[in-house]
Amino acid sequence: MKNYTADDKYIKALDPNKHELAIYTDDLHVSYGSSEAIHGVSLAFERFKITALIGASGSGKSTYLRSLNRMNDNIDGTKVTGKIMYRGLDINGPGINVYEMRKHIGMVFQRPNPFSKSIYDNITFAPKRNGLKDKNKLDELVETTLKQAALWNQVKDDLHQSALALSGGQQQRLCIARAIAMKPDILLLDEPASALDPISTSTVEDTLLALKDDYTIIIVTHNMQQAARISDYTAFFHLGNALEFDETSNVFTNPKIQATEDYVSGRFG
Repeated sequence: MKNYTADDKYIKALDPNKHELAIYTDDLHVSYGSSEAIHGVSLAFERFKITALIGASGSGKSTYLRSLNRMNDNIDGTKVTGKIMYRGLDINGPGINVYEMRKHIGMVFQRPNPFSKSIYDNITFAPKRNGLKDKNKLDELVETTLKQAALWNQVKDDLHQSALALSGGQQQRLCIARAIAMKPDILLLDEPASALDPISTSTVEDTLLALKDDYTIIIVTHNMQQAARISDYTAFFHLGNALEFDETSNVFTNPKIQATEDYVSGRFG
């Protein structure tokens, strides 16, 4: 594989005067012990848009994504430096209540991970812990989020059955519903369809396209077709660097650098 290098001129920053930014990073570095996995990445994400992070395995895209709501804090020996700016606040700074912050920046993981509880309790678990006790409001929240996740019609008569009885695709949409039950601004998804069949994948994609009216969505995906189908912007990662960022149509049809062209055309990855 060629030794591609980063060049900041191919990271076309979004102008905050023209785009409403939901979150951005400035010179973000992530190290695991003595090994640096992310090398000073600066990216901005527009509100109510879908941005795809693409790149080969080991490129750093999932590590970067997890940094956006400080999931890497849970890994021993990890050091994260640089700024992660959300609503004018550096959420990578000291004194940040990480649990409070994650109410605003939710996450859905690669494999469906519903709680070993009922469908209803999966949705209401976090809201209840945060003080929502009114049953009517909880019922309304369950219906609303399951509708947003395109799951309501399939499960409305089985809300008190175990979530583990659902199919893989249904479980993943339940996890999306569970994440949006806290009404976050931003939804992070780490390859949410990689373990799903094509029909379930299509349903999840349709769900995300509908959700972007209300949420900023940042998704890691290995699936080039998926990125092309659903994202407004795409960032290409390689060996811990973001080498190119642009509107998705440009990244796939007119990439600015050879590394991006080689990846999206299947020459490596």
